[in-house]
Amino acid sequence: MSEHAATDATTGAAPSGMRWYVVHAYSGMEKAVERNLRERIDRAGMQSKFGRILVPTEEVVELKNGKKAVTERRFFPGYVLVEMLMDDESWHLVKHTSKVTGFVGGARNRPAPISEAEVMKIVNQMQEGIEKPRPKVEWQVGELVRVKEGPFTDFNGAIEEVNYEKSKVRVSVTIFGRATPVELDFSQVEKV
Repeated sequence: MSEHAATDATTGAAPSGMRWYVVHAYSGMEKAVERNLRERIDRAGMQSKFGRILVPTEEVVELKNGKKAVTERRFFPGYVLVEMLMDDESWHLVKHTSKVTGFVGGARNRPAPISEAEVMKIVNQMQEGIEKPRPKVEWQVGELVRVKEGPFTDFNGAIEEVNYEKSKVRVSVTIFGRATPVELDFSQVEKV
């Protein structure tokens, strides 16, 4: 049954009117919901009513004991995207899958689909995370940090600029009573 996975090249839409819906799952159970859904679809023989099932995740880099480790982070915790043909039968199948709390958006028994553009944004974010994993720690301009290594160790300063591409922050450190901008690696600073 590969025809439901193919997409129409001109519209980018799945065949036979399939649309993307957002399903709410218990947090931390997104992968289990994806598995449960696939099993139920196969058991019910409803493969023609379902397309792709996505758990939006991205890869993030975190420092563990001074070493960089890549882990997977869900950027929409509690949500699973399901491409499906919405009718009473398919609605029931998803709604009564274990660890699913329901659909997001629309009326109670007639959920509203999300646009192809929204789905593409999520897919692109997932793709970017694989190509260049994001740091786990999020830095904010204006946030106070302490320098933990290098010539400015133990100085505190405010972040002036964050560069995720290069994993660097520019911190305004006060040296001899004057604010001096210093460029540091993410690993050289910590939140105060």
